[in-house]
Amino acid sequence: MRRHPVAVVGGGIVGAALALDLARRGLDPVLIERGKRPPAFDPAQDDLRVYAIAPASVRALRCVGAWDAIAARRASPYRDMRVWEEDQRHELHFSAAEAGVPELGYILESSLILDALWQRLDGLPVRTETAVAGVQFDADGVRLRLADGEVLEAEVAVAAEGADSGLRDSAGIEVMGWGYAQRAIVCHVRTEKPHECTAFQRFLPGGPLAFLPLADGRSSIVWSAELGEADGLLKLADTEFCARLGAASQYRLGAVLATTARASFPLRLQHAARYVRSGLALVGDSAHVVHPLAGQGVNLGLADIGVLAEVLQAARDRGQPLGG
Repeated sequence: MRRHPVAVVGGGIVGAALALDLARRGLDPVLIERGKRPPAFDPAQDDLRVYAIAPASVRALRCVGAWDAIAARRASPYRDMRVWEEDQRHELHFSAAEAGVPELGYILESSLILDALWQRLDGLPVRTETAVAGVQFDADGVRLRLADGEVLEAEVAVAAEGADSGLRDSAGIEVMGWGYAQRAIVCHVRTEKPHECTAFQRFLPGGPLAFLPLADGRSSIVWSAELGEADGLLKLADTEFCARLGAASQYRLGAVLATTARASFPLRLQHAARYVRSGLALVGDSAHVVHPLAGQGVNLGLADIGVLAEVLQAARDRGQPLGG
């Protein structure tokens, strides 16, 4: 049996970044990931899962030593954002130039961020391909029994497992929420006009449609639509889908010329009744799942870990038990 100050359960972007943040503060975390180590980033592959990373999240990634590796490969800045409903003349325009900053944020592929974070994890205690099979909370902290039989003790465990958190459920923390009766359709498209490092979002009756600028000149699409409409859009041939997409965007980037394969996922709201209890903290989607229309999901998660790491470091410096 090994004991660590902090056990981070979940090796996605939020969990991996938290482990690195804790390590740089001398808090000796162990990271437990039920899946395999993420594969190396392959720029030739289309990663349909992309994030709009805010400047605060860039600072968080820089603090844990991952940003330089990300920026050296491909990071697509967006310097303008245009949001409208029916009449483009009445759009909201957000401008980096007007705000006096170099960019509003970056559009990044999930696999790129993960690879950069996991490269930094080399040398830290990491358990992969094993799930948490049992958890016990007591006055001394938490005891985690892994599926391979290993038992780990920690003063505090952090659930970074995503929306379906086993640790959260084992701790009896309730969640509230609802489905939006929508699916988000995602793909990458090539358009007639260049995106010029601009993000576009139109609010349609069935849900928002976003064009996010990618580094290779294409745009990443996130089209939130009611269930029946989403099913119909997924069944269209590529040429028909491109035509529908161009019309829905009012041809802001001209005709949509080509698309990758499409994927989709259901949209829901979920919120934990509380984020902490003795011996446990929730971060990222384990604590809160939000609609992607503002692109804030992973930004909220990275904000969580910054605050949590500061709190745990302050407790350690004061000689207080981390589990409290």
